[in-house]
Amino acid sequence: MARIINSPAKYIQGKGELQNISQHIRPLGKSFLIIADEFVLGLTRETIEQSFSDQEGTLTFETFRGECSKQEVSRLQTIVQENDIDVIVGVGGGKTLDTAKAVAYYSKLPVVIVPTIASTDAPCSALSVLYTEEGVFDEYLILPKNPDIVLVDTQIVANAPARLLAAGIGDALATYVEARACYEANAIPMAGGTITKAAISLAELCQQTLFEDGVKAFLAVEQNLVTKAVENIVEANTYLSGVGFESGGLAAAHAIHNGFTVIDDPHHLYHGEKVAFGTITQLVLENRSIEEIQKYVNLCAEIGLPVTLEEMGITEDIESKIRKVAEASCQEGETIHNMPFPVTPDDVYAAILAANTIGKKLKS
Repeated sequence: MARIINSPAKYIQGKGELQNISQHIRPLGKSFLIIADEFVLGLTRETIEQSFSDQEGTLTFETFRGECSKQEVSRLQTIVQENDIDVIVGVGGGKTLDTAKAVAYYSKLPVVIVPTIASTDAPCSALSVLYTEEGVFDEYLILPKNPDIVLVDTQIVANAPARLLAAGIGDALATYVEARACYEANAIPMAGGTITKAAISLAELCQQTLFEDGVKAFLAVEQNLVTKAVENIVEANTYLSGVGFESGGLAAAHAIHNGFTVIDDPHHLYHGEKVAFGTITQLVLENRSIEEIQKYVNLCAEIGLPVTLEEMGITEDIESKIRKVAEASCQEGETIHNMPFPVTPDDVYAAILAANTIGKKLKS
């Protein structure tokens, strides 16, 4: 079987780089649909318009309505057709970017991804995670190619709340843990084929960077500063984790995240915050050493990521809720079945409660 690794055609990162967006994306077409939520449009529209002020091209701005759902993708497709759009540009967070990728796929157009936060590894991937209008996980939409361009302005990322950077670290913490499990299981990642040494190396570099620079970057972003540590963590959260998860594979951590979407209690949490707890749970499932688990718990605790069910917002009727989470995590087709051993809902239930106990113990 072939070894396969996926990545965006071009990755661009730097402080103030949004000012140069026109020169980066202008070769792709003449008519651009800019998709962003209301807040992000207010933050970036003037810069984008100024960048195109001395260039040919038509800009159409459309407000993202908040959920990466089939209904929202269909609505935006209609706007593409009505405005004779050449290029889709997604600006914002994970759900906005996933929506832009899906719209580009169905419209058969190139897509440019402009993350304004480093809270997930969504930007670089050939994947859109679809949810219902109510925010419950629906399905993974596997795309035939990665984005044409990913452009990250690190000053914009640093201006966002530090909690969002921490959430990105939480999402990225799963990259090596899940890729290692997939490699041991000889599982097929989303890129297809078998896992390359390059993918595992990127996943391992991602993990190394998070532990070396995660706390330093978090503290800098609390002051809206761009430091070398911030640049390193933005790259880890966005590129290393994006390529690493897609070509290295997903396993239990993300499946457990998806399980948590079926109960209301943790809906206030970001994707990466739930994934962080899922990663600790996967380490428990694998019976990794307490020293390894402690390393993850300590980093999560230092930057405000949840390591207990109470911090996930789950304080009542715990047994029945975690049973639901465990059942959803093990549904047919879930990535938990990429683990190198069979996993049952009972296993997940026990691992979640054990992870909660370990989190409480180590944090105290």
